[in-house]
Amino acid sequence: MSISTLFDLSNRLAVITGGGGALGSAVAQGLADAGAEVVVVDINLESAQAVKEKIIANGGKVHAFHGDLRNEDSVNDIFSKIDHIGSTRILINAISAPLGRPAPDKMPLSVWEETLSVNLTSCFLTSKAAAQRMINSKSGGSIINFSSIAGMSALGRGAVAYGTAKAGIMQMTRDFSFEWAQYGIRVNSILPGQFINDFWEKLMNDPSKKEFVKKVTNGMPIGRFGNPDEIVGPVLFLASDAASMVTGIAMPVDGGNLAMNPGATLEF
Repeated sequence: MSISTLFDLSNRLAVITGGGGALGSAVAQGLADAGAEVVVVDINLESAQAVKEKIIANGGKVHAFHGDLRNEDSVNDIFSKIDHIGSTRILINAISAPLGRPAPDKMPLSVWEETLSVNLTSCFLTSKAAAQRMINSKSGGSIINFSSIAGMSALGRGAVAYGTAKAGIMQMTRDFSFEWAQYGIRVNSILPGQFINDFWEKLMNDPSKKEFVKKVTNGMPIGRFGNPDEIVGPVLFLASDAASMVTGIAMPVDGGNLAMNPGATLEF
């Protein structure tokens, strides 16, 4: 295969959940630019429609659906609609929703359960639905699940339920990759670090949060937050034939955060 076609996603249908968010929308545009026909799914239909309009303006093929992916009936309904568009070859689960942020000893069970449902159960249900179709069509495919650096190390600041969900995604990805490799389905996870979004922009513009933002930035050897477009390359690699021998991995995209010991210094 030539280098020019290695990352080509023409004639492939790609579903992006959480596609209305900062990272999900960047991925949706990137896959469309690579030739894929894109389905943007988000719990906020307005956000999904905004991404759809942008992709259309850039000449891409795209569809937008609303969906509460915590519910199996809703997931099955969405994938039934997608079946009328084409055969799902790529699934990107880009949902990232750290809901409540109380300390573990003060966290209500309802917050714990909702955080796991939104971030972990949704990923299980959509992966299951996509894999069933890939198996039945004998087409194979690529599933990419968004975990987080929070799944590999403790962030504090009330992230216990979110971190637990994201750690679960990594293990679920490994199990999926083993179970479905026989059908030509590759399953990998991405571990984003701190990327600029509405939440972080608000903190960056708040003088009272200056030291907090500085501390977070100092945890990244690259010395800055990621821009959403910088998640596209790693996802495109895993989705494409360039990664035909890659499955079951957890790929950090974090500016070196997980590589750095908390006590690391450049000099004595």
